[in-house]
Amino acid sequence: MTLSESGAAHPLDQALVLAPLAPHRFSGQPHPAYANMVGPYGGITAAQMLQAVLQHPERLGEPVALTVNYAAALLDRPFEIEARPARTNRSTQHWTLLLRQPDEDGTDATVITATALTAVRRSTWSASDAPLPTDLARPQDVAPSGRPPQVRWPGRYDMRLITGHMPVTWDGSEADSLTRLWVRDEPPRALDFASLTALADVFYPRVWRRRALRTPAGTVSMTVYYHAGGAELAATGAGYLLAQARSQAFFNGFFDQSAELWNEAGHLLATTHQIVYFKE
Repeated sequence: MTLSESGAAHPLDQALVLAPLAPHRFSGQPHPAYANMVGPYGGITAAQMLQAVLQHPERLGEPVALTVNYAAALLDRPFEIEARPARTNRSTQHWTLLLRQPDEDGTDATVITATALTAVRRSTWSASDAPLPTDLARPQDVAPSGRPPQVRWPGRYDMRLITGHMPVTWDGSEADSLTRLWVRDEPPRALDFASLTALADVFYPRVWRRRALRTPAGTVSMTVYYHAGGAELAATGAGYLLAQARSQAFFNGFFDQSAELWNEAGHLLATTHQIVYFKE
């Protein structure tokens, strides 16, 4: 657990605290430091779902893939996560996860569903066909980006935009959907699987960039593929990640988003894909 200069636990570690309730069940709650316009930041919820797997006593290996489906908005109240290994093979393990929370009327409701794959990796030939983009300014040479005052979660990240800034004028003028930025936790924190998962969702909605309209939007499903193990994440330390995202298509109320995250040494740590709802 990372401690701040004041001696308090890092906000991310505070948000990741899950208390065991029974076999396969954990309790947690949204953290105010990661509040979004409606409910918590989706990346922290994904990290909490993965954390239930990471601290499960039956876990085999390290994360390879995580898919989180946001069935409803998470409320600012305690929740329970159920994490069960659906099948365990010699070197792979498949997980099913549910996050439940009392609804507005007090009825217990499923808010998040998820699946995960963990595996014991063995050393093999490895390569990347998605190299770190070249000729980019280093993070120390890029000014920190401004943070929107309406929500709190961006304050938990040191974001330094290189290209693809949020529109200044919301006039409907179209642009490409690409954004590139350097990013790390704020305050700095050594990278691990949970923090990498949360970082995979730092991008503002691609439809805002594409159309320059403040269109209501929200992630419906997000998948993260992990291309590094714990040793590679530990070697990254508290350094910056280069994160870039783009969309391929916008169609009848939904758009996709593909993103990549590299460390400064050029190792592709994760790729992530989303399907996002948007409203005219």
